Amino acid sequence: MSGLFITGTDTDCGKTTISLGLMAALQARGQRVLGMKPVASGCVLTPAGLRNPDALRLLEQGSSREPYALINPYAFAPPIAPHLAAAAVGVEITLTTIVRACRALEASADLIVVEGVGGWRVPLAPNLSVSDLAAVLERPVILVVGLKLGCINHALLTAESIQSGACHLLGWIGNQVDPGMNERDANLATLADLIDAPCLGVVPWRDGTTPEQVAEDLNLGLLLDAVQRQTAT
Repeated sequence: MSGLFITGTDTDCGKTTISLGLMAALQARGQRVLGMKPVASGCVLTPAGLRNPDALRLLEQGSSREPYALINPYAFAPPIAPHLAAAAVGVEITLTTIVRACRALEASADLIVVEGVGGWRVPLAPNLSVSDLAAVLERPVILVVGLKLGCINHALLTAESIQSGACHLLGWIGNQVDPGMNERDANLATLADLIDAPCLGVVPWRDGTTPEQVAEDLNLGLLLDAVQRQTAT
């Protein structure tokens, strides 16, 4: 297993939280793991340049300290859709740049956890979307479902889109983003019945959480089994 691609039902569903938890879980098993967020908007200008808070968290969780430009090759200041943020500063997002950065990181790790931006079909450039990025990186996909009202529709549409394309949906993880969600367990049961991929864990609402806590909520054994089955096919 050389890497995973983490996508979500929408923005703020907890992709970074889950990515960090997966990294911590794999590191606890002796893996050298790095995180990557190829495209990020909503970055903050620092003396070192534009920096994205989520990308910085992935960098800090990494098993080795790598250049920020490899973790987050495309960083944009406006908190808007990435293709709009890129166009505003005259930049074109290309797969070549992202693949080159990912390959450079692979030299320092056993596994790269790549976090997408927004949802599965978010545009990155004309005729280019997040789904194309996952396909060119050839990573199995984990879908993060932000548990809140409306998540069933978002999750089913995203899962169907992943499975209808060139990528393999390894499984999904529920992440409770609404602390007062009604019928959470019933929603989870519905998702388990209707998504043709295993549930790899459920992360409850917490007022602040650590990657190690998230790791405990994940079924890493089931994840590794799914990867092994995919590799064997």
